[in-house]
Amino acid sequence: MKYFILLCTLITLNCSFGQSNYKITYTKSSNGTLIEKQDPIIVFGTLNKTYISTEMTLNKKVEFPIEQTIIHGENYIQFAQLNKDKTIFTMDSLALSKQHFDLIDESKKILGYNCKKAKTVVNSNTIELWYTNDLKIKASPTFLGQKLGLILEMVRNGNYSITATKVEKIKEFPSLSFDETKESALDVMTYKDLVWKSRFTTIPVFKNETINYVKEPVANDSVLRFANGSVIVRKIKLPTIPPGGKVFLDVKEQSNGDAYDRPGSVFIIPTDKPNSFMNGLENGINVLPIYYNGNGKQYQGIAATETYTPLLELMRFFTPFGIKKYNTIKLKDRLWEDQAYYRQDITEVVQNLSNTEVMIGTSIGNYDAGGHIVSVNLTVHNEENAVAKPTTVIPLFNSCNVLEMAGQEYGTLFNTEVGLEVIFSLEKDLKNVRLRYISTGHGGWENGDEFLPKVNTILLDGEEIFHFTPWREDCGAYRLYNPASGVFTNGLSSSDYSRSNWCPGTATNPVYIDLGDLKAGSHRIQVKIPQGTPEGTSFSYWNVSGVLIGE
Repeated sequence: MKYFILLCTLITLNCSFGQSNYKITYTKSSNGTLIEKQDPIIVFGTLNKTYISTEMTLNKKVEFPIEQTIIHGENYIQFAQLNKDKTIFTMDSLALSKQHFDLIDESKKILGYNCKKAKTVVNSNTIELWYTNDLKIKASPTFLGQKLGLILEMVRNGNYSITATKVEKIKEFPSLSFDETKESALDVMTYKDLVWKSRFTTIPVFKNETINYVKEPVANDSVLRFANGSVIVRKIKLPTIPPGGKVFLDVKEQSNGDAYDRPGSVFIIPTDKPNSFMNGLENGINVLPIYYNGNGKQYQGIAATETYTPLLELMRFFTPFGIKKYNTIKLKDRLWEDQAYYRQDITEVVQNLSNTEVMIGTSIGNYDAGGHIVSVNLTVHNEENAVAKPTTVIPLFNSCNVLEMAGQEYGTLFNTEVGLEVIFSLEKDLKNVRLRYISTGHGGWENGDEFLPKVNTILLDGEEIFHFTPWREDCGAYRLYNPASGVFTNGLSSSDYSRSNWCPGTATNPVYIDLGDLKAGSHRIQVKIPQGTPEGTSFSYWNVSGVLIGE
C-alpha cells in the first residue's frame, strides 16, 4: 500500500502542468565568506505544497550516495542511490508536525521578496529562517521550515548561512529516476544506517570468533588458529586507500568464560623477508630469531633483523573483567555494559598497503576454554581535498607475548642496562621520521610494574631523544565494563586502580616520537625501562612495540 501511495506521489510530482513551479538556487557561506568549491543546492517548489530538494553535482563525477528529498503534504520522503545498482527510500508522515518555530517580529527583503523571521533550536544549534509567502509556495533548502513558506535564507549559530541566489519560474518539475522494482519503503533508522554505511568501505576481518585455550584448535576455511586457540589469523585484501584517506580499526569483545583482564593485540604479519612470524605460528617459536640482552633468557621474534620483520601492531587493547558472561553479578545501581568496543585511526601504518593482501591476526592471552568472542573490522574513508605524502613504514620491535600459550617468553628484557636494542638499516634518506611507540607495563601485585609508574627512555644512535612515563589514572571510569572485577576492603575495585598505560576495557594510544631526518645507512634504537625485581613467583614485564614512519 505504501509503495502504491509513493508511486501516486511521483505521478503527481511529474504532472504539475498548470501550476506555478519554481526553481530556487542556494549557496553556502561561512562567516560572511562564500564557501569555495561548493555545489549549489537546487530546490523545486509548487503551489500545491510539493517540492523536491537535491544537492546537484556539477562539473565533477558523481559520488555516491546521492540523496533526494520530496515533501508532499505531510509525507517526508527520502531517496538514496547508494551505488549504480541500488536505490532505497523511506517515508515519514510525522516529521513535519514535530517542528516548532518561534515567530520573530523582524522583516527584510531577499531577492526582492518580503521575508519574515522564525527561529528554532536543533541539537543545541540556533537556526534562524527567513521565509516569504509572496510566491504562495512551500519549499526549503533543507528539511527544516517547510511549513512556513519559501525559505530564502537559513543561518546557523550566526555564522553559517544557506542563502537563495536565484528564483526562477519553470514549466514543470524535472523527471525523477526511481527503480520501481525495489522493495517497499524502509523504516527511517534502517534507511539512515544504510546511507551512512555506503559512505565508506568496510572490510570484515573476524566476526564473532572465539579466542580461547584448547589443546587442538580447529581452523576453518578462512580463519587459522594457533597457540592453542589464543591467536587467530586470516588473509585479507586491503582495498584501494585513496590519497589522504583514513583507515580505522574496530574491535568488539565479550567474555565467553574468561573472567580476567587480558592483553589483546591486532597486528599484521609482515612477509617482506625470508623469515616471518608466520613461521613461528606454523612451526613453533624456536624457528624465530632470538634476541639476547645479557640476562640469560631468550626472547623469540621480538626484534627486526636482516632476515626478519617483527609484527606490525595495529592496536593494543585490554579485555575487561568478564564483560557479558558475568553480567549476572548484581550490584546496586550498576547496569553493566554488554560489550567492550575499541576504535582507532591506523592510517599511518597501513596507507602504503593499499590494494595489498596481508595476513592479519588477533591475540588474547588466556587459559580459559570459553575465552573471549571478538569481531574485527577495518573501515576506509575518503577525505575530500586531503593530500598524503608517500611514507615508509618499518616495524622495528614488538615484545608482546602473542605466542604466550605456545611458550613465548614474556618481555622481561628490561632488567639489564642494554634493555631492548635494535640495529636497522635504511636504503635511502628519510625525512620527518617518527617512532610509533606503544608501551604497557604488567605483572607483580602492589609493587609490580603494572601498578608503579616507570620512565621509558628512547635512545637513537646512543643519544637520548625522548623519555616519558606511560600511565593512566582514569581506570575507574570503566567500572561498568568490569562485572567480575574484585572488590577490596577499601571500597575500590581492581579495575579502578591506575595502571602503566592501560585500563581493563580500553585500548592504549600510541605515542609518536620525532626522530628528525635520518640518513641512509645503519642506525641503532634503544629502549630502557627500570623493570622491577621479582617477588616470589610474581614478576614484572613490558609489552612494547615500535614502528618507524618516515617520508
